[in-house]
This record gives sequence, C-alpha cells and structure tokens, in this order.
Amino acid sequence: MRIVFVIDMYDVKKNGTTMTARRFAEELRKHGHDVRVVSTGKQEPGKYLVPERHIPVVDYFSKKQSFVFAQPDDSVLRKAMEGADLVHLFLPMKLEKRALKLATELQIPCSAAFHLQPENITYNIRMGRIQWLSSFIYFWMRKSFYGKFGHIHCPSEFIAEQLRKHHYRAKLHVISNGVTEEFQFEHRPKTDALFHILMIGRLSPEKRQDLLIKAAKQSKYSDRLQLHFAGTGPSEQSLKKQGASLSHPPIFGYYQKEKLLQLIHSSDLYVHTSDAEIEAIACLEAVACGLVPVISNSRKSATSQFALDSRSTFLAGDASDLARKIDYWIEHPEEKHRMAEEYVKSTEPYRIEHSVEKAEQMFAEVLKDTGKKG
Repeated sequence: MRIVFVIDMYDVKKNGTTMTARRFAEELRKHGHDVRVVSTGKQEPGKYLVPERHIPVVDYFSKKQSFVFAQPDDSVLRKAMEGADLVHLFLPMKLEKRALKLATELQIPCSAAFHLQPENITYNIRMGRIQWLSSFIYFWMRKSFYGKFGHIHCPSEFIAEQLRKHHYRAKLHVISNGVTEEFQFEHRPKTDALFHILMIGRLSPEKRQDLLIKAAKQSKYSDRLQLHFAGTGPSEQSLKKQGASLSHPPIFGYYQKEKLLQLIHSSDLYVHTSDAEIEAIACLEAVACGLVPVISNSRKSATSQFALDSRSTFLAGDASDLARKIDYWIEHPEEKHRMAEEYVKSTEPYRIEHSVEKAEQMFAEVLKDTGKKG
C-alpha cells in the first residue's frame, strides 16, 4: 500500500504527534508499505518538503510548545500523492485541510488522526477551566475538518468518547500510539540513598508538574526525594523557582532516547500529574520499563487507564493525595517490586507492532468503503 502522511512538523522530536508519525511510518515500512511524508523540516528519504508558515504573535507561543505550522504547496502535495492509495492526515491545520481538498479532487481516500486535544490550547491561554471554550473548539474542528472523514484514529478510548460526546459521526478507531521495542524492563541496582521520581513530558500548564513539586514538599520523605522532569516548555523557569526550596531541587533536561532510557531505569517511581492528556505514551513507556506509576485521575485525561489499582492514581489537582501515594510506595518497596512486574505485563497490548496492525486494518476499511484496493 502506498500511504501519504501529512503532518505540519516531522523533525520536532519534542512533540508527541511528531514521534507518533515517525514510529508509524517506520513500522509500516517494515511491513512493506511505501510511506511518503509531507511536512516541514529537513530533507530525508520519502519526505516531501513544504515551507514553514509564520503567523505573527502565534509563532512566539507555538515555538515554546514545540509546534511548527506548515504552509501548503500544491505542487509538493500533488507530487507526494502520485499513485497513492491513501492519505492520512494528522492535524486539523491549513496544510492538512489543503491536502484533503486535493486528495478529494484526485479521488484518493483519506483518513485522519485526532492528536490535538482542545485543552492543549485552552490551558496555554490560561482558560483551561472554561468548559464552553473547549466544547467550541471540538465543534470548530468537527465542522472545519473532522466531519469530512469516515474514519478517525483515536489514541485512547477516552478521546474517542469525547468525540462521540461532541457529535463526531465517523467510525472511531482506538489505536494506541504504541510503545517501541527499546522500552523494556531492566533491573539496575540503586547507586544512592535518594528516591528518584520521574515525569516525562512538555513543561506546560496543563501538565501540572507544579503538583509534583508541591507533593514532594508535603511528603514525609521530602529530604530523600529527587525529582526529574524530562522535557522542555514554557513553564520551565516557573517550575525551577517552585522547586528551588526542596532539599534536592528538581533536575530538568531534554534527553535523547538512550539517555532517557538510562534515566527511566535509574528511577524509582513514575508520576503523571497532567490535567489533560489524549494518551501520554511517555507514561506507558516508563511503565513498560518497570516503573510503577502514580497518575492523576483527571476527567480530561486518558492516562489513568494505565493504572492497575487505586494505589496508582491520585485525586486530580490534589498535591496532598499525591504525597500520600508517593509515601505509600516508598514505605512498601517489596510491593512496588511485585507490581513492577505486573505493570510490565500490562503494556504488552500497547506495543507498536499491535498498533500498526490495527492501523493497517483501519486503512483497509477506508479503502473498502471507497471501493479502492491497496
């Protein structure tokens, strides 16, 4: 099957949507498919370049969130679509909307993915608690883009349910973004007396890293805690100030895969505090490596689906409850070791090979519905 991926940014590896596109493209190629990618960035095999789109004022905020907008180029899009069986679109932006129009003219079937949660927008403009605004964004994305598709990839059942709630009528395919084979359990002996807590993800308001800092200050074992925040983003300086008074101030950094794996394997607990999350594959990757998680039970986040019991969830926004859960796992090391094995087993259905098989099934359905053959 010849598949065209259309996505605004393919080189920004700090962005979760980018990493999903790359993983799926690589795995689909291993399965024998010809995957072409239309995006911004640097030239590489199978990639068709379009220029960046610069939007005054918006650029300033989007770059902080590791987001790049693309400017459509019809000649590039048409070239990428030559002989294509299917076009898969990742975001409801100008590039993807133009690609949909051209693919429709060329009678090439299309599918879409839902990776941009409205709360990613509302929290970053300090309006995260305003429900009607999130609902309006769901409506706007349906009206202007997603309502034109028969099949949509949803990374979690949570986001599929949100789309149903907001009257999306397409067939919704729940497919995890997928854990790659590098993320495996590996036992490493402790090298110090500290209890290392890890959180991976963009440092931005909806991720609520501030809660982990507050919980660390309330913990009975505050003087033993070392927090690690793996990521970058607009909240970094604020978080550094908040954490400066801890006995061991948080360590911040953006890590390439090899270094990230080392950090995961040397940590004692994974905490995910986000108020809004479509899936949070980073949490799943940490769990696949044997880290027991403690996850916010926010109604706007899918991530608590990975918790095996209530000891691994805390009340959303409640630093005191998070501190109690952290203290529990510090006080029960043998139980933590036992549950680590259970958590590793629980991630098997989320492996990338299973996700790509489901994506292939979705693509086959798209072709069948339009009378095409891949």
